[in-house]
Amino acid sequence: MRYNERELLSLARQPAEKAAEVLMRVPKKGSVLKKRLVKLVVNFLFYFRTDEAEPIGALLLEHCRITKEEENVFSISFVEEPERKYCFECASEEQCQEWVEALKRASYEFMRRSLIFYRNEIQKMTGKDPLEQFGISGEARFQLAAPKH
Repeated sequence: MRYNERELLSLARQPAEKAAEVLMRVPKKGSVLKKRLVKLVVNFLFYFRTDEAEPIGALLLEHCRITKEEENVFSISFVEEPERKYCFECASEEQCQEWVEALKRASYEFMRRSLIFYRNEIQKMTGKDPLEQFGISGEARFQLAAPKH
């Protein structure tokens, strides 16, 4: 994926939807759990050394699977490389569940499906397309996929 490093750093400095110190293991051979500050901003999960302001990495939460592995542990893997897992160990099962839910809601696809659902609900209630006023009601990305025959 191509990205602008300055813009990514700027995004990492934005207020987080969720942030916490957790134990994290990256998918490298011999990798061990290390304490990291993880910060969810829009659809990026940034991770930092606990004593540094700049992130050491970022995961774009698209085309990924978020899985609760154990009581306090969840993982993130990507469709292209399902065997490569980023593992996160939380302080409690409750914290783990909160992270899993927040990460699943962070993807563009989840937000798009939510927009389509609420758009349809508003249209049913009011008889008007709420996106019409913005001139984007006909855009394909805001439409339900055509049924496959």
